Amino acid sequence: MKLLFDNASQLVTCAGAPRARRGEEARQMEVLTDAALVTKGERILAVGPRDALRAAHPDAQPIDCGGRVLMPGLVDSHTHGIFGKPRHEEQELRAAGVGYMEIAKRGGGIHSSVRDLRARSEDELLALALPRLRRLMAHGTTTLEVKSGYGLTLEDELKSLRVIRRLQRALPIRLVPTFLGAHEIPLEYRAAPRTRDEYIALLVDEMLPRVAAEGLAVFGLQLKLHADELETAGAAELAAEIGAVSADHLAAVSDLGIKALAASKTVATLLPGTMLFLGRPRQAPARALLDAGAAVALASDFNPGTSPTVNFPLVLTLAVSQLHLSVSEAILAATVNGAAAVGLAADTGQLSAGYSADLALFDIEDVRELPYWYGDHRCHATWVRGAPALLTS
Repeated sequence: MKLLFDNASQLVTCAGAPRARRGEEARQMEVLTDAALVTKGERILAVGPRDALRAAHPDAQPIDCGGRVLMPGLVDSHTHGIFGKPRHEEQELRAAGVGYMEIAKRGGGIHSSVRDLRARSEDELLALALPRLRRLMAHGTTTLEVKSGYGLTLEDELKSLRVIRRLQRALPIRLVPTFLGAHEIPLEYRAAPRTRDEYIALLVDEMLPRVAAEGLAVFGLQLKLHADELETAGAAELAAEIGAVSADHLAAVSDLGIKALAASKTVATLLPGTMLFLGRPRQAPARALLDAGAAVALASDFNPGTSPTVNFPLVLTLAVSQLHLSVSEAILAATVNGAAAVGLAADTGQLSAGYSADLALFDIEDVRELPYWYGDHRCHATWVRGAPALLTS
């Protein structure tokens, strides 16, 4: 069946490659007026002038956009959505001056989430994750990367990844599963008789083969890195060297790391909500990355300890106000570049003929309002692969 999306105040296509070639001016998002979009099944069939598409597709079912903004569904390329209890007590500790590493030494941080997840069944984790991911969807996200990484044993990592597979079957959204068994060295491998090297051997020799055999992950098999989040460690340079699809965080990336990313195909994924929530004064150097020629994506980093936000448009607000991106740069970072950060730049993240019909309709008249109304809920409806995924009454 064909659908004709009509009467949008603006149709924001984000069409084009994830970034311009080095030396070219930064690409601007394409904003069309008096335009319409036609889908057929799971794919976008045509984008163009409203009158022409109406005449060319008289058999298409009309969808009245009601003077709202139609754009690609948001691509959230970095989340930790499989966890048990929230870690709200840590926020209060940070407010009292207790540092990130000290909280970890007291038994908090990632290890707190590890203990909690290990004690829960697959069904419990699924029941907790479903409403959380629905809240993420409600703000206009149509593609969502979801990591394991709070299990850190073979069975608990497999349990987490199986939950992601069940979520994909239960939710009308595209999920990209990531195996993050190397999220942290578990406490039981930090002191004799077990060692860090033994845990790494477990990852390589047992976990990865099982994850691959069961087809439970896209990444962890392909490469994504948590890189230079709080301290400079040369991780961005490593990501570029090994051809990682993305290097994420980068608040402490070095000048050499910026140059390495700019010269590579690795996407620099920035997570401004994390640094805001941690109360850190330093955000990732977005302008330096863009000016050097790197492809920059944005993501929520939704997780129980350092970024418990489900509101991706709020991340766009932070990108403009804290990272000093233009609205165009922020929108591209949350759509086509986000798609590149999960290896899907040829399939989603833009409104172009042949692409997946992943659409978001926002209750605004101008796309520049999306980061302007910060913290507000403006998503009216979404479609994933051409099928309705969300409709706000």
